[in-house]
Amino acid sequence: MKYMLLIYLEENALNEAERAHCYVESAQLAQQLHAAGKFLATAPLQPAAVTKTVQIRDGNRLVTDGPFAETREQLGGFFLIDAKDLDEAIGVACHIPGARAGTVEIRPVIELPGLPQRQTN
Repeated sequence: MKYMLLIYLEENALNEAERAHCYVESAQLAQQLHAAGKFLATAPLQPAAVTKTVQIRDGNRLVTDGPFAETREQLGGFFLIDAKDLDEAIGVACHIPGARAGTVEIRPVIELPGLPQRQTN
């Protein structure tokens, strides 16, 4: 089953050196997951200041600056993994560096039929 591991933290929770180290640790975790056949994708996200939120209401497009939710913690990145069950996904989440400074939300992914399949090179 696929799981999305969403990493939330305060944008100023890490200084530049800590953030750079977090990226190195995350890349190492991605390599370990890849070697185990569990890795699907990961990426850090740009700050909330460059975020746009889109809504369609009564046929009208509403585009606003920033994230929709007003919270201290923001979505900072994600891992998309293939795990045998929730316990394995929790185990992976415990190794995500952002879990030490923030929160990792674990969501099972609904796999819809008819979507394009990922191409391999």
